[in-house]
Amino acid sequence: WKRGATGQPMAGGERLTAPAPDENDGPLPGDYVYWVETLGHGLHLHATPLSVAEPFAKLMASSPRSWVFTSATLAVQGDFTHYQEAMGLHDIASYCWDSPFDYPNQAMLCCPTDLPDPNNADYTDRLVDAVLPLIQAAQGRTFFLCTSLRAMQRVRSQLETRLAFHQPEIQILCQGDAAKNELLRRFRENDKDHGGAVLVGSQSFWEGVDVPGEALSLVIIDKLPFAAPDDPVLSARIDALNRQGKNAFMHYQLPHAVINVKQGAGRLIRSEQDQGVLVIGDPRLVTKAYGKKVWRSLPPMARTRDIAEAETFLIQSLNLNASVSYDCESA
Repeated sequence: WKRGATGQPMAGGERLTAPAPDENDGPLPGDYVYWVETLGHGLHLHATPLSVAEPFAKLMASSPRSWVFTSATLAVQGDFTHYQEAMGLHDIASYCWDSPFDYPNQAMLCCPTDLPDPNNADYTDRLVDAVLPLIQAAQGRTFFLCTSLRAMQRVRSQLETRLAFHQPEIQILCQGDAAKNELLRRFRENDKDHGGAVLVGSQSFWEGVDVPGEALSLVIIDKLPFAAPDDPVLSARIDALNRQGKNAFMHYQLPHAVINVKQGAGRLIRSEQDQGVLVIGDPRLVTKAYGKKVWRSLPPMARTRDIAEAETFLIQSLNLNASVSYDCESA
């Protein structure tokens, strides 16, 4: 894509222009991000609002009634401020209730030690090496969620190579091989009696996917899902926040990453009977101050940095062995 605010030059010398505003035109051009997306042999022209707060507030005012918003993931450490500001919701009552799931006994969160910085060239290969024992222990039954299509293809390639020697019966499914619903159908049908499956996906599988039961017992997230810095809408919103004197990273980018991680993590435990392991490979989760905000926003699963401990928890969960007490706070 190409991007630019109204009247600013774009790549290749192109310039976005708009007619002089009229008082009856509605929102001014500066309220929008204008950008061009190239698709095949055509172009898509987009106008995305910098903020939906004002138009949404007007929509609510035009329809006086009770409004109820519900979500399992929009709070950041139990606080809805980020969502309320984004939607222009003021002077409203908000509540956050604990989940009915017994997370300390149903699930374990593992952030493995000894992985390099996510920007390291061999990070993805090292992550696959680290989690391979868990995938083998789970006999597939894994969602491997990636933050980019490039990483997704690399994970697929590495898993196909490694599992071909160790557990060739495990099927590798990848986003793009078939329609989303078809991939989910194949995944559900490849239970442990058929060799199991690993579904490698990007953004499409982070939310809106429900695979309850043992068919999905391991969810792996490769990195903290910060939006791409060249996203035209993100860039414009960051610029707007900076002009307001706000810290765009803490005010906008981090809360969005927290919500996205919670959505990805939410694929694991879908019922009070589900059990399994969540792996977040990104070491920034525990080494950076902002990572701790993500860490504390996740459900109160048992926590470890030891792959072997996570493997033990996973095996015991799948075999329905007696429960074991784990530390839910340690990093």
